[in-house]
Amino acid sequence: MSPSAHARDDATIALRELILVGERYRIAVAAHLDLTVNESRAISYLLARGPMGQTDLSAALGLTTSSTTTLLDRLEQRQMAVRVPDPKDRRRSTVEIPESGMRRLREVRDWMPHAFDALDADDLADAAATLRTIADSLRAVTAEIDASATSNTGRRKRH
Repeated sequence: MSPSAHARDDATIALRELILVGERYRIAVAAHLDLTVNESRAISYLLARGPMGQTDLSAALGLTTSSTTTLLDRLEQRQMAVRVPDPKDRRRSTVEIPESGMRRLREVRDWMPHAFDALDADDLADAAATLRTIADSLRAVTAEIDASATSNTGRRKRH
């Protein structure tokens, strides 16, 4: 095996471990907030990307619109999300995190940055750039996988 192939395998193993520990982190935070994992995922999208249309959030989560409606009903009951009607199109609403939700999230939002405690401050910009590059590449690979899964007739998409 060439040194570059070995390095790529090592990087793939490290990425796989990062994904696994990230999933475990999500479970721990969701449990702390008394949310389901999918509710936690929805909150993460809203934190990372800001207010989103309900249809866009549904697509990002890979859920049906009816499942997303039920999920948002639960988040609204917990005051973790709110649907704001679009002033130009009454069929459309934007989902956002209200102040009550942000208050609950402040505590857990301080936990994730500790993942960078072992890095020197001078290395954080490079780490951020590398993570964005990896995320973009993994997003593109995932889009290709999704596209091939939907083109294979007779196969159900599972989430």
